[in-house]
Order: sequence, then structure tokens, then C-alpha cells
Amino acid sequence: MIDDAPFTDDPGLADVLSRIARTAADLARLIAANGIEADLAGSVGHSGHGDAQRELDVIADRMFQDALAGSTLRHYASEEQPEVIGMNPAGHLALAIDPLDGSSNIDVNVSIGTIFSILPAGDSPAASFLRPGTGQVAAGYVIYGPQCALMLTTGHGVRCWVLDPATGRFAPARASIRVPRTSSEFAINASNYRHWARPVRAFIDDLTAGAEGPRGRNFNMRWIASLVAETHRILTRGGVFLYPADQRKGYERGRLRHVYECAPIAMLVEQAGGSATDGFDRILDLVPASLHARTPFVFGSAEKVARVAVYHDLPPSETSALFGTRSLFRT
Repeated sequence: MIDDAPFTDDPGLADVLSRIARTAADLARLIAANGIEADLAGSVGHSGHGDAQRELDVIADRMFQDALAGSTLRHYASEEQPEVIGMNPAGHLALAIDPLDGSSNIDVNVSIGTIFSILPAGDSPAASFLRPGTGQVAAGYVIYGPQCALMLTTGHGVRCWVLDPATGRFAPARASIRVPRTSSEFAINASNYRHWARPVRAFIDDLTAGAEGPRGRNFNMRWIASLVAETHRILTRGGVFLYPADQRKGYERGRLRHVYECAPIAMLVEQAGGSATDGFDRILDLVPASLHARTPFVFGSAEKVARVAVYHDLPPSETSALFGTRSLFRT
């Protein structure tokens, strides 16, 4: 299912990745037909950890789980499942997957995706998944958009394949993807401005002040509310993405899942020459406290990610001065 793909010497890993690709191709066809035979955007309740679920969330989870039965996976962890599912007791790999990222965008035809992380299997689910992200042996995502593309790393750079609708196979498109070092774009949900910590507001204030502000240049803001789409743009055009912690109940540690979303995206971004942190520390060095633990997330061009950390390190007096600069979000 993945043409021209000598990405690993481990046949078990190659088989798992091929099964993921095959399922993604099937899922892409299902998404393209949304509304013809079924309403895949319909709500079906909430997952075991409280997030709203759409019909397509549940379908995608079942598709990947069924496709990976009989593989070398020992443990299957899905954002849609409350607990880890045991697969092959003799398997040597573990998969963490967000089967359908950005499901709130299904009904408005905005790019959505699948995010996955593959790790060596431990003796227990905790040993498999509650470890630093540096232990990942592969990470990637599939984006279902104008093109259906697979972005993948096995620790030796990032490559891109595009689904060919005529053959149903992923054909090689780009090799050695690198995050551009400079960019005038940033991504954050500005509607939460009043809830952010002072350093985050100071950082955004300086960007939105534009050419007249301390950065001396104009910036463009982007926000898609689909992590896969945001990542794809940054891998292509550079910039910085922020989903910080804030003062709202339930957002004290951000909103994105460490295991299913942030660790695999961090591996991809670093393999492409970018950087990924929780605002302070490198994501791949952190150990999640639980399977569905959340974390603040900042990633993108390395210089911009480092600049966010600097704002957090400033003494309160200097941060206050920065916070007092003119902003498009302030009156």
C-alpha cells in the first residue's frame, strides 16, 4: 500500500505501517462519500474520557483495530478507548492512535486526519506508553484533504506519500521534508486570549503589533482546529503553533493528548528540523502521567519555539512591560 518505501528493516513494523496505510485509504474513500449513504458527522455521545464523539470517530477506531488484528502489535491504545486493548501477546510493538483527529470539522469539509505513534511493546500497557517520546520507533499522520497524504518518520527524516485514487496506493511525493526556518505565520485560538497566562499574551501581543511593534514585521494568524492540518501547514510553510494551558477548568494542562497527538507530532517535527515543547521543556523528553494525559503544546520552526520559551523565562517586570505593548486583541 506504500510504494517505494524502504523505511525499516523490521518486517513487523513494515507490516503494521502497511496495514495503517491500507486502512487510511479505505477511510479516505468513506470520508469522501460522507452524506451520501450516512451522516458521519452525527454525534454518538462521549468517549470514556469525556470528549465528544462523532460517528466517524467510532468507525475509524474500529477500522484500524480490525485491520491490525493478527499483526505484531501487542498493545493498541486509541484516543477513543478508555483503556489499552490487548492484541498479539507475542507481539513486539505497541500503537497509540488518534483514529480521527479534527472530527468537529467533518461536517464543514475541512481537512481531518489520523495520527499514530509506534513504540516497542513493554510487558504492560504502562511500560509501552508511559515513557519518553524518544522511545518511538515510528510516527506519522494521514491527512484527508484535497490530497490524502501520509507523512511518516522512522527516525531518519520525514517523507511524504500521496494517495493515488486510481490505484488506491500511496505514491512517493516528497522526501527529506524540512520545516522552513523562517515564516510570518502563527497559529493559536485567539478567542481564548483572556484565559492565557501573561507570557503567552505577551508573545502574541508582540506578533500582532506587526511592523510597528518590537518584532518589526507583520505576521499572519492561522487557526484550523485540526492538529493534522496545522502540522501539515507548518511542515510545508513553517511558523509556530500554540495550544497553551490556560485558566479555564479542564485546560490547566492544555487540551491535546500527550500520547496520541503531541508525542508523534513532536517526533515528526523534530525529524524535519523543527522543535516541539510544552512551552518550556522538550515534549519528547517528558513522561505522560497517564494514558490520556494532556499537555500544553508549542511546535514549529525552531527559532520561534525557542522564542516562546524565552517569554516564559522573563522576570515578571519584563514580561509586564511586554504585556503592555499595543495589541489587536486589546482595546
